[in-house]
Amino acid sequence: MNKKIGIGAALFLSIGMLVACGEKSEDEVVEDLNETLQTMDGYQTEASMTMQTGQEPREYHVSIAHLQNEENRYYKVELQNENEEPNQMILRNDDGVFLLTPSLNKSFRFQSDWPSNNSQMYLYESLIADILSDSERSFAIEEDKYVFQTRTNYQNQNLQQQEIVLNDDLTPHAVRVFDQNYEPLVEVAFLDFELSPALDEEEFNMDRNMPESEDAPAAVEEMQEEVEDEVFMPSYEPSNTQLVESKEVDTEDGTRIIMNYDGDQAFTIIQQPMSVPAASGMTMTELGEGNPIDLGDVVGVESGQSLTWTVDGVEFIIASDSLHMDEMAAVARSMTRTSEK
Repeated sequence: MNKKIGIGAALFLSIGMLVACGEKSEDEVVEDLNETLQTMDGYQTEASMTMQTGQEPREYHVSIAHLQNEENRYYKVELQNENEEPNQMILRNDDGVFLLTPSLNKSFRFQSDWPSNNSQMYLYESLIADILSDSERSFAIEEDKYVFQTRTNYQNQNLQQQEIVLNDDLTPHAVRVFDQNYEPLVEVAFLDFELSPALDEEEFNMDRNMPESEDAPAAVEEMQEEVEDEVFMPSYEPSNTQLVESKEVDTEDGTRIIMNYDGDQAFTIIQQPMSVPAASGMTMTELGEGNPIDLGDVVGVESGQSLTWTVDGVEFIIASDSLHMDEMAAVARSMTRTSEK
């Protein structure tokens, strides 16, 4: 009996200490997050991101700016990898969604609901939405941080669970995303975060964020020379599907390789040199409806029944009438240099 009283007293004391320290209950945190989601007009942050989705960990620096009002939402997400390869930028403004590679004078424009259609591990409002929508979430307080574990809705179906760590003012501190075996695949650490920064719509203007690069032609040609004699092949193939034909076609920009896969989920992969931009002038590809697709090392573009992305000056396209986009992305993530032509 005394032992039970002791445990109850200790629990009461623990709760009293939490309240005295100003820590909030789960209901209070959720209520405050919901209010933040409804009332915030934007934020700006820097983050580091580590991805374990390939053979080796990859480090990225991510810069995010977001501005919203009653009518519009603006985003600028800039990704730079550890090898200082050409950085990419996802831009959303009144004209649509853009995927930009400024140093190569290359851009895509498409109409999309991004980022509303999937979880986004480096976007604050997406993390809040994941917390609010998961009725089975777990909650804990660890070292003056609020920790939620929730389900996810990422494009990559291997990313099934996540741990979201918030500071005591409910700004994001870190995110860890796990596979079904609870192995960590992605970690994001927020280095700085500012609510309601001094941003205006010009910050999200495409022309402002896509200055022409005079070095772009030389940069593209240099990358193409490095992989001139190499063929990229997928290490992942959908079940009951296999390569049945591979052919080469000469083009003005170099050799185009077309690989046809047949079976239950037939698809075609096209590998071709990225077109070399003019000394002055940008290449804008209009895609209509589409979405940016996270491929690990790069961001690709979904358009209709195809997926397009560029690595090391090589452009890849996967097209299929039967493959779901998740499967296309899985094939794309598995593409590696395997042989010479």
